Amino acid sequence: MNQETITTARQIGFFGGSFNPIHNGHIALARSLLEAAGLDEVWFVVSPQNPFKQNSDLLDDAARMAMVTAALEGEPRLKPCGVELTMPRPSYTWHTLCRLRSEHPGLQFTLLIGGDNWERFDRWYHSADILATCRIVVYPRRAQGCGGPIDAGSLPGGVTMADTPLIDISSTEVRRRVAEGLPIDTLVPPAVAAMISKQGWYAANANACRGNRS
Repeated sequence: MNQETITTARQIGFFGGSFNPIHNGHIALARSLLEAAGLDEVWFVVSPQNPFKQNSDLLDDAARMAMVTAALEGEPRLKPCGVELTMPRPSYTWHTLCRLRSEHPGLQFTLLIGGDNWERFDRWYHSADILATCRIVVYPRRAQGCGGPIDAGSLPGGVTMADTPLIDISSTEVRRRVAEGLPIDTLVPPAVAAMISKQGWYAANANACRGNRS
């Protein structure tokens, strides 16, 4: 790829996650990364299952995709992306990047990952290939591994740290509050709060945590 192509291609941030559920912290972070990483758009890539996590409270694919889509209405530079939900499992970022490049050859993708994921990035499937072919932007996470804060000077070429705020909201906290009957209005977009309430998602009933399957 020549330099002219690199500089003129639309820059897309690849923001992957289970979004179980999507919350205001995800959206605020993506807005910050648009500017911090020089991106045209951020795509919220909904994952069917993180290979490093086995989450028994993971809502079904259609429900999480619906919440992401509803949450991003009115955010023209933030886009829902369900490509991984159509791919073989387990879901690996390398496969997804290859698929997206094949389907969108005119776009340049930047991988956006938290500091906790960067600390174990060498365990990712085809991590060396990702490093060789994709710009990576690392954003700070409050809960990181035992290695402590990441030294930006130690990062390899093509990897940069983003100066984004730490937002103290987690999907785990949202699920806990729903299960305990506590309000979540300040934690998630109104459309998402309404969907969770209407569908009974994440309620104390274990069957509800898996989404509507009947």
